Amino acid sequence: MYLHTIGEAEATGRVAEIYAAQIAQLGFVMATAKSFTPRPDLLPVYTDFVDKIRAGFSLGVREWRLITLIAAKHIPSTYCSYVYGKQLIGDLGSKEAVIAVQRDFRSAGLPERDVEMLSYAEKIAKDASQVTQTDIDRLRSAGFTDQQICDIALCAAFRCFVSRYFDAVGAGPEAVFVDDNEEFRNAMSVGKTY
Repeated sequence: MYLHTIGEAEATGRVAEIYAAQIAQLGFVMATAKSFTPRPDLLPVYTDFVDKIRAGFSLGVREWRLITLIAAKHIPSTYCSYVYGKQLIGDLGSKEAVIAVQRDFRSAGLPERDVEMLSYAEKIAKDASQVTQTDIDRLRSAGFTDQQICDIALCAAFRCFVSRYFDAVGAGPEAVFVDDNEEFRNAMSVGKTY
């Protein structure tokens, strides 16, 4: 981390509560949480915001992870690619399937609905100013509701913000997210190298 952050022993108040919750869930405090502590008032805001988005997310966890992986590729964010690529192994069944999606989701054997969703997420991550009514109409034709389209946009745009912030302050991946398989790790290495 490039900035001085609050360590676990120094954490108080909501920061300590957030750290404790991550330790209970993951066994450690993620660098992403620590990265906000040079402004400790913002860690609760960030945590509450991401919790709200995820709690009301109208698509599944698999879709959240797919959208995030494609957005992370185009940001580019190796950290987020490592985290969500690793989580997608169980969702997609193999590392090879995750690599195929990351390389070209259009030819990875995904259902057409997923391809439409990821095309929209990719456009948001690359240049959201290029999104048009036609993109929304295609999503509606694929069966997405306006709430689901909103959630795809929120997930992709949120990833653009936080991934760029994490890289800007030097947050890097925890060892648990760095895969032992070199091919997988190289495929997920889209930005910074670790």
